[in-house]
Amino acid sequence: MLKLALSQYSSAGEKTQNQDSYGARLPDSDLLAYKGASVVLADGISSSQVSHIASQVAVKQFLDDYYCTSDTLSVPRAANQVIQAINRWLYGQTKQSPYAGEQDKGYVCTFSALVFKHQRVYWFHVGDARIYRVRHGQLELLTRDHRQYAGGQQHYLANALGIANTVGVDSDSCALSVDDCFVLLTDGVYEHVDDQTICGLVAQRTGNGSDTAKNLVETAFRNGSDDNLTAQVVWVESVSTDDGVIAADELPIPAVMEAGDEIDDYRILRTLYNSARSHVYLAQHKGSQQQVVLKAPSVEMAHHSRHLEKCCLEEWIMRRIHSEYVAKAPAPMGARSAFYTLSEFVPGITLTQWIMDNPNRDMEDNRRVIEQVARGLMALHRRDVLHQDVRPENIMINADGNAILIDMGAASVGTMNEMGGHDDGVPGTAMYAAPEYFLGQAGSEASDLFSLAVLSYYLLSDRYPYGTDVAKCTSVAAQHKLSYRSVLDPNRSIPFWLDATLKKALHPNPLKRYSTLSEFIYDLRHPNPAYVSRNRPPLLERNPVAFWQVTSGVLLCITLWLLAERFL
Repeated sequence: MLKLALSQYSSAGEKTQNQDSYGARLPDSDLLAYKGASVVLADGISSSQVSHIASQVAVKQFLDDYYCTSDTLSVPRAANQVIQAINRWLYGQTKQSPYAGEQDKGYVCTFSALVFKHQRVYWFHVGDARIYRVRHGQLELLTRDHRQYAGGQQHYLANALGIANTVGVDSDSCALSVDDCFVLLTDGVYEHVDDQTICGLVAQRTGNGSDTAKNLVETAFRNGSDDNLTAQVVWVESVSTDDGVIAADELPIPAVMEAGDEIDDYRILRTLYNSARSHVYLAQHKGSQQQVVLKAPSVEMAHHSRHLEKCCLEEWIMRRIHSEYVAKAPAPMGARSAFYTLSEFVPGITLTQWIMDNPNRDMEDNRRVIEQVARGLMALHRRDVLHQDVRPENIMINADGNAILIDMGAASVGTMNEMGGHDDGVPGTAMYAAPEYFLGQAGSEASDLFSLAVLSYYLLSDRYPYGTDVAKCTSVAAQHKLSYRSVLDPNRSIPFWLDATLKKALHPNPLKRYSTLSEFIYDLRHPNPAYVSRNRPPLLERNPVAFWQVTSGVLLCITLWLLAERFL
């Protein structure tokens, strides 16, 4: 497990009020694994009488709110969400106060934070406090001072929390090593203690090092500091050696089951699916009578730890996503004697079967399915989760006709990717996978968008936009040669502007697709003026039958006119 030691100390110095604020949270067990440990420092500005409130709020709210964010979010995404929320609150307080319009008198403070998680440390910085790293006796400054100099030594803060409605946050990360030391200092300390002294005081750590931060503050005070003084020192005593949070339970793999068999509190009703990797059953809880999907890995996969880990992850994700368009996981109902996972049973048919049952579906039917799948994906993306296997077999149409995303076996979770993720190759099914996966690149929300666009194209045409060519393109040069095949068909009523919408969503370069799923969904229903005005194809492409009918009619008229001229 990750193990840290911490020393913190703050003093008002020569001033009557200490506007600095600091804090830390070093959790244990699952919270440490999922969210990490946090160390936070904020410094008020002397021109403001309420700046101490801003610094206190910034530290307290970060330590409270960061640990309330979803544990599927990556550290940068979760931390930035919280920092922006704190900044907006401080800015709003200033606007409603007598100091509106006077930035240097409002609820303004600097902000610096470290988040230690698994084998990495992340830092977030606004203002002119500093974060250092000491490694092998060498001091390295990790942050830059957000100061604007007005001539000579005169300067003012160019960036701080509470100055504007949004704030630019410097952030980065690095790998941890045992015996690394991180030091957070306000300007009242670092302006009066040189680098060599900082290294020396950190190296003189005795016992648990609790006096180190106090020694830094007192040294700066003796050297003439007339400001508030705060120091925090964090030593890395051990680094987690696990390569992921969710590990396979040390439980036996159950044997293949049949209808009537029982396992723990569940009775098997029937087999839903069998493969070389897993067995999926419809089961019923004997107490509540609730029907669930019980999924057990095959015996052959018993020693494939990554496969077992992904099985655990699937249930873990579904328990944290709250959307009517994503399958859920039932609440735990007792201990398990064998290795299996549970998910919600969605009565209905797969989208594959729905497509076969509705060959004459209209445009509105297709749009409704696409929009509902998109809402499910957006719910995942808000939690920093990528589905990575959007295809008809992984979408259920329930009794109400709604589309439900199932099967998170290929999903990617931001928080897990920070923990030294594995290269699992191309996730999902090749016909629906985004081109970047075949280059060995990590997926993004644009990758799920591509898969949804392939599904949309297939619903409209029963064809694929690039056939089987995407899977063959394992270089950027090869992908540049991919040729999109128009979805327009003379036998189907498809608006011509919809073809341009799909072409954009299916671009091989993820940076040239729609930036959000909502934009794509909007353009599926509303003609984009750019496509209507510039990309309207000629009649021959839009409706070849009508073109030749018109042409034949014109030729007939000309022939009749010529005959009339000759014989009359």
